[in-house]
Amino acid sequence: MSRLLLTHARVVFANEVRDDVAILIENGIIAAIDPQAVGNTRALDLSNHLLLPGLIDLHCDALEKEVEPRPGVHFPLDFACAQADRRNAVAGITTVFHALSFANHELGVRNNAFAAEIARAVHAWQAHALVDNRVHLRYEVTDATAPPLLTELLQQRHASLLSFMDHSPGQGQFQDVAAYRAYLARTYKTSDAEFDTLLANKQAAAAGTMTRMTALASVANERGVSIASHDDDSVEKVNALASLGAVISEFPTNLTAAQAARAQGMATLFGAPNILRGKSQSGNMRALDAVLAGVADCLCGDYSAAALLPSVLKLPELAGIGLADAVALVTRNPARAAGLTDRGEVAVGQRADLVAVKHLGGLPQADRVWVAGLAALSARFDHA
Repeated sequence: MSRLLLTHARVVFANEVRDDVAILIENGIIAAIDPQAVGNTRALDLSNHLLLPGLIDLHCDALEKEVEPRPGVHFPLDFACAQADRRNAVAGITTVFHALSFANHELGVRNNAFAAEIARAVHAWQAHALVDNRVHLRYEVTDATAPPLLTELLQQRHASLLSFMDHSPGQGQFQDVAAYRAYLARTYKTSDAEFDTLLANKQAAAAGTMTRMTALASVANERGVSIASHDDDSVEKVNALASLGAVISEFPTNLTAAQAARAQGMATLFGAPNILRGKSQSGNMRALDAVLAGVADCLCGDYSAAALLPSVLKLPELAGIGLADAVALVTRNPARAAGLTDRGEVAVGQRADLVAVKHLGGLPQADRVWVAGLAALSARFDHA
């Protein structure tokens, strides 16, 4: 029997923050809060630490960069998965949904066959992983070739989240053709001729999007996989996705869309890097403005897993909200949105996914991390 007693921590619970708390971990579960008697148990003093539930990142596409750090330069997939796994542990993220795009018209890792290989590699690496690595399938709905692969991955239980995205210019993230052209030229060095062909193909495939989405949503719902919409920009789009069973609205582009998503009972998700930078990379609604307006339920790493922890701990100062409410944006709220009821809180019976945070030079950093009670990250000078 494995037992560990964490003592003298400042703990962020679901609704409050308490000082000088002891947490008993037994067989990977939080067994008791401030136990009276613990018997033969190893103790660890967490004085001067803030203890949080392990962070849960529903959308981080950093793995794509681990696989392809430069255009056309690919690392072995097991190597890339191992590096992403360790980066998440260091960032205090104990459950990560690696966002993999299935958008066959784009290049590199967003090629459908390659993206499916990465999804299977994540599943295979989990046997050796430090944290809980899951797959988030991002389906570009104007791609008619991806649904068979996505269906297979869902049926094989190689995915834990499915999102529907549409990067067609004129709506969502790209409000006009020029913005989309610039994005592809910058990211994939797409020529004007290649872009014109790509745009024509997207427009031709648009007619069958709802049929494909409905079929995929049915498979996801049968498998208990949560569904998300992406870049919602209108009440109509939110309602359409909600009718398919979507429970998460990723990066709503404006306040009206975010309010519509919450009215449908959907959890809204915004990017944590947006908090650190103070603005959206695409010029859409700022994450901080969403928090201030009371329409943000979750934050995610998006393109930077390391941004999650410092962003959320800045929110009490930036947004005037309580620390427990801020931490819920990256713990309990995303856990419940993804259908995970066994984690996301410091509470008896929950998985012992925990992060001990220290401030180094004023910057909050994960000092120790436990995943299901096992050490995923130890303090720098820990020789115990």
